[in-house]
Amino acid sequence: QVQLVESGGGLVQAGGSLRLSCAASGRTFSSYAGGWFRQAPGKEREFVAAITRSGAGTRYADSVKGRFTISRDNDQNTVYLRMNSLKSEDTAAYYCAAGNDVFAFNYWGQGTQVTVSS
Repeated sequence: QVQLVESGGGLVQAGGSLRLSCAASGRTFSSYAGGWFRQAPGKEREFVAAITRSGAGTRYADSVKGRFTISRDNDQNTVYLRMNSLKSEDTAAYYCAAGNDVFAFNYWGQGTQVTVSS
């Protein structure tokens, strides 16, 4: 198993940037693909970005492509989400996830809130 803890959320103005971090503990994090999801009030959780075990492959939701970058440091057991050009519609709780591949996730963090003011 792996435990995930997110950090880095906060309040930012539209057009600003934030970097989220997801620290993993337990089983070696390099055994898992990593991902980020988000959930806005009254909406379903949606996929944001994912990264393969090695970090060589990534995929993104169309809504964040070109603005967000997912990366990982397996030595630090951490996955990151760099968010640029933030919009009010990016406001949500952001959740880190780990799984067997970039399309299936079994483990989830508790979430970190991102609020973008317009």
